[in-house]
Amino acid sequence: MERDVKKLHPCFGSLPNTGRIHLPVCQRCNIQCNFCDRKINDYEKRPGVTASILEPGEAIAILEEALKICPEITVAGIAGPGDTLASDHAVETFKLIKNTHPHLLRCMSTNGLLLNERAQELIDVGIDSLTVTVNAVAPEILEKIVSGIVYHGTYIRGTKAAELLIFNQLEGIKKMAAAGTAIKVNTVLINEINKEHIKEVARTVKAAGASMYNIIPLIPQYKFRHLKEPGCGDIDGARREAVEYIDVFRHCQRCRADAVGIPGVLDVAGQLYKGKIKIRETFSHG
Repeated sequence: MERDVKKLHPCFGSLPNTGRIHLPVCQRCNIQCNFCDRKINDYEKRPGVTASILEPGEAIAILEEALKICPEITVAGIAGPGDTLASDHAVETFKLIKNTHPHLLRCMSTNGLLLNERAQELIDVGIDSLTVTVNAVAPEILEKIVSGIVYHGTYIRGTKAAELLIFNQLEGIKKMAAAGTAIKVNTVLINEINKEHIKEVARTVKAAGASMYNIIPLIPQYKFRHLKEPGCGDIDGARREAVEYIDVFRHCQRCRADAVGIPGVLDVAGQLYKGKIKIRETFSHG
């Protein structure tokens, strides 16, 4: 049965004092974005960062402890720090959550490279809300943002990689939306590359079935560390263009992959992770 995501999800304009937990079970990624710098630490406040990598069973133990500390949690989410479909860890974790904590919304984020072919798995496990990062719908723009992809063991670069990624993202969104999943699309706003393209992304993802659009300002790092972070005026202008086609999300906190608590109000991740989970290994780009 379809659940009221907007009422229960703190990132979708829910009732006050609803919380979420991000379970960092996905280490590997299958695309290389030029702005992405994944790290394991306990101090940076941004996506792609976590204090540890959990196994699915460990994630359930952490979830149970989190619910004791913060009973306001209504959403169990997986947002990396790698891609959630690049391994089976996210799907395995959601199966456990469905069995042990069926009342929680199941929320997932993905780059969408494998979404088209794995959509039915997500439908079967009961994903309530899905976020797909779509930074461009024109290959000539996307290839400036994504260096390459790893697709079924083959490394692909350039226009071919961008075309494949865009196709799989949009087809996957269509399948998930048709099944009743609430779809939010994230776009990283990069003034020098996709600022004039935002309207087209918004129009295209809305037509594919997305219901909400989130514009995230670039954090200058990795290959894009020399670029300028968009200002409030840039973000506001992009939102005004996007809202002609789709509802625009306006209160993103750019959360870590292991965030826990009530966004903007209560953060209890430190109580759960510090000193309890050993860092298994660091990861590098690629």
